[in-house]
Amino acid sequence: MIDVNLIKEGIEKKLAEISYSLYSIKSYNDKGGNVLEIIVDRDENIDLDDIVEVSNYLSTYLDEIITDDTPYTLDVSSLGAEKPIDLSKLDKYVGKYVNLHLSHPFKGENILEGDLKEVDENSIILTYRVKTRVVEAKIERKDIDKARLAIKF
Repeated sequence: MIDVNLIKEGIEKKLAEISYSLYSIKSYNDKGGNVLEIIVDRDENIDLDDIVEVSNYLSTYLDEIITDDTPYTLDVSSLGAEKPIDLSKLDKYVGKYVNLHLSHPFKGENILEGDLKEVDENSIILTYRVKTRVVEAKIERKDIDKARLAIKF
């Protein structure tokens, strides 16, 4: 099995060179084979072509630094379409469709899903649907417990 502690720092640096960050890395055995799982993130959306590019980029680097002949499968993925949002970076998601979990209910709701319209130091403005109407909500940032991207249907 690959010791991820020995390669994590190098992978973080290589990913930073191409504007990605490392979300997680782990090595495990699966049906008798070694798997190196790397989950990457960035502020922009990540599609399948991006994953292939990152996988090829890291594969070349890993071939240089993993010197033993232990075979492994490289599994590169992203956090997906509904990735969690770091609350300190909410401003980067203005214009995106998001799901907010609130620690203090807004009009009786703990979960709101809508378009993030505005973000400032103390509050956010979210537009969301109530049946057929579009409603605007001003929510204090301190009341937001968790946030993630959401898929609009």
